Amino acid sequence: MNMNMIAKYLQFLRKSHNYTQADLAKKLGISRQAVSKWETGTTIPDLEILLKISKLYNITINDILEPKVQPKKITDFEQISTISERELKEVLKQFDTDSLVTALMGASPEINRYFERMFPDIDFEMIRNNIGRIRIETVEDMQNQIVSMVNLQAIEEI
Repeated sequence: MNMNMIAKYLQFLRKSHNYTQADLAKKLGISRQAVSKWETGTTIPDLEILLKISKLYNITINDILEPKVQPKKITDFEQISTISERELKEVLKQFDTDSLVTALMGASPEINRYFERMFPDIDFEMIRNNIGRIRIETVEDMQNQIVSMVNLQAIEEI
C-alpha cells in the first residue's frame, strides 16, 4: 500500500467532485484536519470512513487503497522516458530510493541508464546489491505504482 498514492488519489477524488476539504469533512462527519492528514499522507481513513468515502464516490474501498488510474500520459513503465525530466522528478520524489531501484530491476537497460543520468548521486548498483533477489510481482507492482502516479499527476494538471 503506497500512502502517497492513496493521499494523491483521495485529493483527486475530492477535487474532481468539487468539494473543499471542509465540504468533504462535513459530509463524512469528521474534521477538516482529518481530511488534510489523509491528503498529505500522514494518515489514512479508518475502515468506517473508508466505507463512507466509497459510498460517496460510488467506488470500492479497494479502489481507494489500490487506485487504478486511467492512463493520461503513459501506459507502461518503459514509456517513462517520454515524460519531461522536471515532471518525472516531481513524481519520483514521492518514492524512496529502494522503491525506484526495485522498479528499475524489471526495466530495460535504456531506462536504467536514463535514471542513472537523472539521479547521478544515487549508487544504483549498491542498492540493487543490498536489495538482492526480489519477486517479479514486487517489481511489477512498483512499476505500476509509478505509472499510476505519473498519470494521476497528469490528471491533476488538467
